[in-house]
Amino acid sequence: MIERAQVERIVEAALLAAGEPLSIDRLIGLFGKDELPSEDPRGALRQALHALDAKTQGRAFELARVASGFRLQVREEFGAWVGRLFEQRPPRYSRALLETLALIVYRQPVTRGDIEEVRGVSVSHSIMRTLLEHGWIRAVGQRETPGRPTMYGTTRAFLDYFNLKSLDDLPPLAEIQSLIEPRLSDDATAPPPNEANAADADDATPEQAQPDADPRPLAEVVQLPIAER
Repeated sequence: MIERAQVERIVEAALLAAGEPLSIDRLIGLFGKDELPSEDPRGALRQALHALDAKTQGRAFELARVASGFRLQVREEFGAWVGRLFEQRPPRYSRALLETLALIVYRQPVTRGDIEEVRGVSVSHSIMRTLLEHGWIRAVGQRETPGRPTMYGTTRAFLDYFNLKSLDDLPPLAEIQSLIEPRLSDDATAPPPNEANAADADDATPEQAQPDADPRPLAEVVQLPIAER
């Protein structure tokens, strides 16, 4: 059996090399027979993770637990400096996309019709395509109504990206507006001309943009009841 200190180092090495969150089961899979205590291998891994977490206190990185498992990551307060290492600018998203995502997150499962009913404007194909390509949402079924519209919900990739263990960790709706504002960009996700949806003013170019269909705070909009279809 491997010594506990060595187990901790192996776990640390794996998390540094993985480039993605690792679950307890995947970490157990790194070890051969009899290398972990046979009576409680999961407990041994949890002890190693707990020890690693303690060692990262006061460091520029931390051990984070997200939906898919555990990962080592730079602490948020150092993001501005670390970001200068990379030439690619961080993505910025339109208000329409972020409001659509928020509605899916807080009201899932929902259909495009549900979202359009609350926002008061059509949801462009480019917005849904962007969310699907990011892996943040997925089809979770079809509503048993005429037309059988697709219902959407969030994924583990969404939780991982936003550093969440589960949907229970989502911030209150009142805080969402302050989280969205720094990421707004009117044209970052504008659809190609042949896909532009004039009904969604949020997706228009600055020259085409019209006043928002619903100027109320996002938290209030998301809390509006969605009619059963």
